[in-house]
Amino acid sequence: MNGPRIVFFGYSEAGSECLDLLLARGDHVAALFTHEDAAGENIWFRTPAASARARGIPVFAPGSVNTPEWRDRIASLGPDLILSVYYRHIIGTRILAMPRLGAFNIHGSLLPRYRGRAPVNWAVLHGEPRIGMTLHRMTARADAGAIVDQEGVDIGPRDTAAEAFRKVLPCATRVLARQIDALLAGRAPETPQDETLATTFGARRPEDGRIDWRRTTAQIFNLVRAVADPFPGAFTEPAPGSRLMVWWAEPAAAPRAPGVVPGTILSAAPLVVATGDGALEITRPGWAGAAVPLRSGALLPFAAPSPSSV
Repeated sequence: MNGPRIVFFGYSEAGSECLDLLLARGDHVAALFTHEDAAGENIWFRTPAASARARGIPVFAPGSVNTPEWRDRIASLGPDLILSVYYRHIIGTRILAMPRLGAFNIHGSLLPRYRGRAPVNWAVLHGEPRIGMTLHRMTARADAGAIVDQEGVDIGPRDTAAEAFRKVLPCATRVLARQIDALLAGRAPETPQDETLATTFGARRPEDGRIDWRRTTAQIFNLVRAVADPFPGAFTEPAPGSRLMVWWAEPAAAPRAPGVVPGTILSAAPLVVATGDGALEITRPGWAGAAVPLRSGALLPFAAPSPSSV
C-alpha cells in the first residue's frame, strides 16, 4: 500500500465499519490498536481485528498506549495520520502530536453535546429525537477538539439504544468517506466547538439501570429503552437477593391516583407500577436471582439516582 501511513485506533462496530472503508479504498493502514473483548461483556457488535488480520495488518491490544514502550512502538510505525473510532482508552498528547497530518476521532454524538462515554445510551435516556456522529481533531480534552464534519439522524421515541445505534452507525462511514481525502492531504476544514453548548457524561454501569419510581413515567420509560437488551437492563429489587428485570414497559393509560406512593404495585396481572406522575406497565419482566410473588398494593423500593445517572 502507498500513501500516508494511518495508525488506526478502533473498536466496536463503528470502528470495524470505518476500518473496512479505509481498506476498501486501499489506504495505507500501518497498524490497528484495539481492545481484547472484556470478560463478561455481551459482545453484540463486530470488531475490527478480524478485518485487519485478514489483510496482514499488525494488531495490538495493550491496556494503555501511554507508556514509553508503546509510545516508541507507535513512533516506529511512522504515522502520518492517527484515526480513532470508538477506541475506549485515552490516547496521550505525546502520541497525538506524532503524526504530521494530525490525530482525529469519530465520536458517537453531535458534538459539542454528549461528550464522554456511551453517548447513544445517554441520548436515548434523555429522550433526544436526533443523534449523530462527529469527526473532530483530538486534543488533551476528550471530545473537545475542532469539528471537521458531522452527520445526524432522527430516532424514534420508542427506539432502544441498540436500535438508535443501528440508525446512526452509517453516519460514521459517510462522514469519514467525505473527509478522508482532505485528512490525508492535510486540508480538512476545522470549526472550534461552542463550549457554551457542551455537555459531558461518564461511563454507564449496570447499577445505573436501577429504577427510581419517583421519577416520571417518561423518564423511567426512557431509562428502560436506553439499557434494554443487549445492554444490562433496567431493574428493581422487590426483596433482598431478588432482582426484577424490566426489559420492556409501556406507559399506562390511566393516571396515578392522588396519594398513591410511587413504586406501589397497582396490578399484578398485568404488572403495573405507580411512578412519580402516573404508572408504567411492565410488559417484559425477567428475574435475576430468586423470583418473589408480586401482589397489588406492595411497594417496590425507591432508588436514589447515582451521580453518573443524573
